[in-house]
Order: sequence, then C-alpha cells, then structure tokens
Amino acid sequence: MLSSLMDEPSVQQRSCHDPPRSAIIGMNVHSDKEIIVTTQGTQGHAPRTALVTGSTSGVGRAAAVALAQAGMSVVVHGRDAERGQSVCEEIQAAGGTATLLLADLGDVAQVRELAERAETVTGGIDVLVNNAFEPGIYAPSADTSIEDFELRIAINMRAPFLLTSALAPAMAERGQGAVVNVSMAAASKGVPGIALTSATKAALEALTRSWAAEYGPRGVRVNTVSPGVVLTPANAHMLDQMHAFASTTPAQRPAEVAEVAAVIAFLASPGASFIQGANVAVDGGMLAAS
Repeated sequence: MLSSLMDEPSVQQRSCHDPPRSAIIGMNVHSDKEIIVTTQGTQGHAPRTALVTGSTSGVGRAAAVALAQAGMSVVVHGRDAERGQSVCEEIQAAGGTATLLLADLGDVAQVRELAERAETVTGGIDVLVNNAFEPGIYAPSADTSIEDFELRIAINMRAPFLLTSALAPAMAERGQGAVVNVSMAAASKGVPGIALTSATKAALEALTRSWAAEYGPRGVRVNTVSPGVVLTPANAHMLDQMHAFASTTPAQRPAEVAEVAAVIAFLASPGASFIQGANVAVDGGMLAAS
C-alpha cells in the first residue's frame, strides 16, 4: 500500500501515535509540516474517491465523513496534523478509508503537490470538494492590507482553480466526476466588513458556471453549495451574534455542519446526475427572505 510512495526520494518515514492499521509518511517536499497519514478501515468501500480541502474541521470535516459514509475513499486535507489524524480515525472507526495530506493552499507548489499526491494515493480522484476557506479579518475595505488581500485570493480562488485544473481533466477522460465548490450566502448579499471575502466566493461561483460548461459535456458535474450561518468550532466565540442573525431567517436558527455536508454529499453522488452549474443555497432561507 505504501511502497509506491516510499520509492520517491523526497519521502521520509515519520513516527506517530498508534491508530489501528495506520501509517504516517513525511513528504518533506516543500516544508517539514507536510505529511501523509493513511488509515485503512476493515470494511470494503465503493471504488470511488474524494478530495476535500479544509476538511480537518467544520463543514469540511463533516463533508469528509459524509462522503466516507457514502462509500468513498476520502483524502482529508488541512494544515493541522492532530486534527487531521482525528478525522481519519473517525472515518476508520466507521469502516472507511482516509488519507491525510497536509499542505498550505497559499503556496502554489504545495497546491500542485496536493493534487499529484491525491491522485497517487488513491489511483485517481473522482470527487473534488473545494471547501478550504480563508475568511481573513472582518474590517472595512480601507483597512484590508495587501497581504490579507493576496492571501484570500490565493486560498479562496486560486487554490480551487489550480486543483480543479489539475484534477478535472482526468475525470473528464474517465467520463465521470464531480466538483463541489463551497461558497457562502454573503457572496450574493451585501454585508459590510467582508467585501473581499464575498468577492472571492462570488468568483468561485463564476468558476462553477464556467467549469460546468467546460467539463459537463465530458461527464464532470460542477456545482456550488452556499451555506448561510453555520455553527462551527471556528465561530464558537460568537455564538450569540450568530444565533441573533440566524433568528431573522425563515429557519430561525443556524445550520449544523452535518446539514451542509449532506448537500455536498448529495451533489457528489449519482443521485445528482442531472444537476450541473447549480448554486444550492443551504442558508435557512436567508437569501429568499432578504
């Protein structure tokens, strides 16, 4: 299972705590933080694979778990080895298969390496979920630094572009595949303080439409999921504000991550075979009522 990776001179063996039937391999290509964790479950899985970026926490983690539950072998991506290991172990405990790749999506070389490694460890990616998200700081546009501008462009827009450009052609050659881009309701709604973040997500939605036209005729479906207010570990410090804002929507509450993940998993499934270029709002009716 690991020999094809160990043949590469840039790969070094690393140690880790001892989850059942798991192994950690150091990539050591661009930084000493890049590692791979492969975790093999005890039950069989469908011959399908998925890469979910930003899947060590929040919506991404829930999506990775949901896709594994649907029978896919999942490549979990993030920057935190401990959190990533936890996701892999959760998937394994349910009988699934997961591989953890740590990479900085702000680094072009690492993004390309992520695509290559994902293909290598799985034999080919069938589903790509572009979920990783850099919200930056909530501040007036005039207070946004050029560094923050470039970081959000890099992670929220450039990384999905590079990953899709790297992986979708192979899906098209096989005649099937799915790309799910995770946007946000604020991409379609004016919200002060998040102009740049909203703009990057609106750009991602435009890419969805273009990619649907480009890859759809060759069997690759590309769609967007746009969550509204979602309860995640990242926003646990502002629960009161989130509940107050969500109370103004028809649902009158924030979403749970599993509710967003269920839509992502559906769009990645054969059940969504006739859905292409769509933007599915998972916002409790926020946009409909605005």
